[in-house]
Amino acid sequence: MAHKEVPVEFLEYGMFVARLDRPWTDTPFVFQGFVLSTEQQLEALKKYCKVVYVDPEKRQQSVAAKLLALPPSTRQVIAEQAKEKVRGTVVYKELAKVEEELPRARTAYTQTNAIVHTMSRAVVSGNALDGDRAKQAVTEITDSVVRNPDAMMLLVTMRDKAEETLNRATQVSVYMTVFGRFLQLERERLELLGLIGLLQDVGMLKLPPGMPARRSDLKTEEDEVFKTHVAHSAEILSRTAGLPPELPSIASLHHERYDGSGYPRGLKGSAISQMGAIAGIVDTFDMLTAPAPYGLQMPPSNALNVLFQNRGTQFHAALVEQFIQCVGAFPVGSIVELNTGEVGVVITQNLVKRLQPRVMVVQDASGNPVHPHKILDLVNEPKASPDEVYRIRRTLDPTTVKIDSRELFL
Repeated sequence: MAHKEVPVEFLEYGMFVARLDRPWTDTPFVFQGFVLSTEQQLEALKKYCKVVYVDPEKRQQSVAAKLLALPPSTRQVIAEQAKEKVRGTVVYKELAKVEEELPRARTAYTQTNAIVHTMSRAVVSGNALDGDRAKQAVTEITDSVVRNPDAMMLLVTMRDKAEETLNRATQVSVYMTVFGRFLQLERERLELLGLIGLLQDVGMLKLPPGMPARRSDLKTEEDEVFKTHVAHSAEILSRTAGLPPELPSIASLHHERYDGSGYPRGLKGSAISQMGAIAGIVDTFDMLTAPAPYGLQMPPSNALNVLFQNRGTQFHAALVEQFIQCVGAFPVGSIVELNTGEVGVVITQNLVKRLQPRVMVVQDASGNPVHPHKILDLVNEPKASPDEVYRIRRTLDPTTVKIDSRELFL
């Protein structure tokens, strides 16, 4: 079937955008062809294009259409849940610039990974976890996130993949804490979220050796064994001194789903606490974006689309929308190519204009390192030439660009 020309003002979610009225490389879109599913995509199309060409055969049912297909009672529950208040009232101010905070964030990140390594050895050998050290690690992460969340996000996004199993726990902890700050939750809840992220999968270390790292690769009988890691985690945390008493029960919620399709108890809706719902969203996002063999290595934009498509069914709708806003169109740590051919790292989000973050240029158009690094705040529309401002052309696969986070801001 031929592609259909559609003015951007008449686009609908679920349409498959096959072609643009300008080259793909002149836009921020990573993929040449995608399902329109987010407000960020639509705003970018409105900014860069007048018309696009859609493939009617590849149209996907929109989230709204899926909800309309549900029974009226289910739609009512989801509508009420979407209106539920999920944000707190604490106003966090940036207390340090990202370049000032990065050394402190790196120290906390490195120490936390060392603590996770020690805890892993303790679990494998049957010894008790050191709850006080875990709490101290999360306190330092939270201190850094409160001062400036982008510094810690830079480190986890550009993390060393050599010890992915260990780093995943630290990454989930950071994401949970950053998301809690974005939601303006109280400081105590930020630290609890950080502990949940750090420790909720500790029971994985009790599974039989040799099991595939991803649940999607498991056989039926292996899957049942895999699910027992939740009970193992709760049991380990219950007998660990120094941890909040509510931690074991909350840590057992990150595989529960809003529609009751999760495990281990098949809880539904409000039976899953807000912290449990946050944990489920962050854990899923991390699994989708993590490299093989632990995850599906999706670009963040694709992972956010998966969450968006499942909001109100598997995941808490309002929290998914907030998480998408928190992560943004160009997550901190993304490697991007500018319209000049230069390569940069996104170092700070712009919470108002998501397509115009703060970027540190690390390579010139020929691939040569740039020293000292050039920092561009795209919201100020810096000039790339007398007739053109700097903008992001596309996101690059981070494995194709070798950038050491330790060299940033040197």
